[in-house]
Amino acid sequence: MDKAKKEKQLNFRTGLIDGIPIALGYLSVSFGFGILCMRLGLTILQAVGISATNVTSAGQVAGVGIIAAAGTLIEMILTQFVINVRYSLMAISLSQKLDGTFTTPKRLLLSFGITDEIFAVAYSQKSLINTRYMAGLEVISIAGWVLGTLLGASAGSILPESLINAMGLMLYGMFIAIVVPPARKNRGILCASLIAIVCSLVFYYLLPQITSGFSIILCALTASVLCALLFPVKEEEEDEEAVS
Repeated sequence: MDKAKKEKQLNFRTGLIDGIPIALGYLSVSFGFGILCMRLGLTILQAVGISATNVTSAGQVAGVGIIAAAGTLIEMILTQFVINVRYSLMAISLSQKLDGTFTTPKRLLLSFGITDEIFAVAYSQKSLINTRYMAGLEVISIAGWVLGTLLGASAGSILPESLINAMGLMLYGMFIAIVVPPARKNRGILCASLIAIVCSLVFYYLLPQITSGFSIILCALTASVLCALLFPVKEEEEDEEAVS
């Protein structure tokens, strides 16, 4: 009886409520993205359109950088693939938590809104997830992301340039805040971050002829391959089993 009651509570309204913290977090982060778009010469409509059709902070930042640098379509495709391929893995993992209401068309539609935070909230539910709950969770989260971009882009079009440049650091502060805590606990993450930083500096100062899109791809691949060799997942799993 309790289980049936708990499953009934996973409806659209519950998804909206659970998504409010995500939406508020996205609001502040995407505000910085909107300002970044203004600094790079994009219009408000373009900034909002990017957020409405992507919903990926790192991918969007890299994407607008490629756009501003007049990069090629191949750069854009490869960069977005490298940065966002993790969402495919999240979707595969989350598929084990879905109930029978998820038909193939609904899976394809709702897979668009899977992000790190939405995946974490959805996967933490004790019962199976239905389409109504997932829709509510995604709708409010994406709305927060798009609204923050709109507000940031609008502010960026009227605020003084000095203030815009200062507020543009918000997005990069967010990335630092995401990386530092896990890097302090995991040597592999710390190593990957440092390798990526070094590679980025090399490309920026010593190999400026390589465009920003390809430099992001090469930095990510180099850091991933080296850390996969130095800190293989198999060893970490064995350590966890030994502790348990």
